[in-house]
Amino acid sequence: MGNFNFIDLFAGIGGMRISYDKLGGTCVFSSEWDKHAQQTYAHNFGETPAGDITQINESDIPDHDILLLGFPCQPFSIIGDKQGFADTRGTLFFDIARILKRKQPDAFLLENVKQLLTHDKGRTFTIIEEQLSQLGYTTYHKVLNALDFGLPQKRERIFIAGFREPIAFEFPKPIGAYKSLSEILEPDEDIDPSLFASARIQKSRREKCKGTPFFPSMWHENKGGNISVLPYSCALRAGASYNYLLVNGVRRLSGRELLRLQGFPEDFEIVGNMMQIRKQTGNSVAIPVVDAIGKKCCKHCNNENR
Repeated sequence: MGNFNFIDLFAGIGGMRISYDKLGGTCVFSSEWDKHAQQTYAHNFGETPAGDITQINESDIPDHDILLLGFPCQPFSIIGDKQGFADTRGTLFFDIARILKRKQPDAFLLENVKQLLTHDKGRTFTIIEEQLSQLGYTTYHKVLNALDFGLPQKRERIFIAGFREPIAFEFPKPIGAYKSLSEILEPDEDIDPSLFASARIQKSRREKCKGTPFFPSMWHENKGGNISVLPYSCALRAGASYNYLLVNGVRRLSGRELLRLQGFPEDFEIVGNMMQIRKQTGNSVAIPVVDAIGKKCCKHCNNENR
């Protein structure tokens, strides 16, 4: 499947790159504005991404076959301010458009929160689709859940795949199973004591818990303060409260557990403190989902099913 070049925009810590590296692609350019994510990216891939994409001329970006990006989701997310294109971050989509217009790659893959579909009564997504169509791309979109692709994390994201040649594309089908938390979690005795919740927090969780808890489990506190005991994790979030998710109701996730919940390889390392680890993993992608989409995209980029 190899012998193609790709670029990695809004790269974060390189989750999408990992998938396309495995498919045999060569990354010829990356961009990420957050300096902490840049450090993690450089540590794992041996190169520091270029900075703010709004300051980079599209003519300076190398030619490429596939464009990858998980563009900032805050303008479209229920967690954000819901300002959409009125939010200055929303206009980053138009930086994507100018690069596509100039470079005309064979394909692209965009990832965002599922609320992008319904934001502003669907008008935001309509604008995006119209822009991509005007640039000459046939697009397909679907909301996929990491839970359906082997990870014990309920993480729903919209993926938009675009192709310069008209093709009959189908997103991958769910595999119908996910790993047990026991395959993800580390033994409590190996966990830094600072990650254990206070006795007060633990007691509060037990009192709010309805039904009989089971183990291993993730205890999730929603905005209303209700506690759900689940056999999987709810979506990791960069800005979630510190005790948003508690393993077995007693402790927070370790850095390695956070990476495993997104499907990162065991040798991947995040540079920075625990706050940075939580932020960077929460902003990343579920790698097995991108793996599955990537295989389909590369198949079509190899001139099949046009």
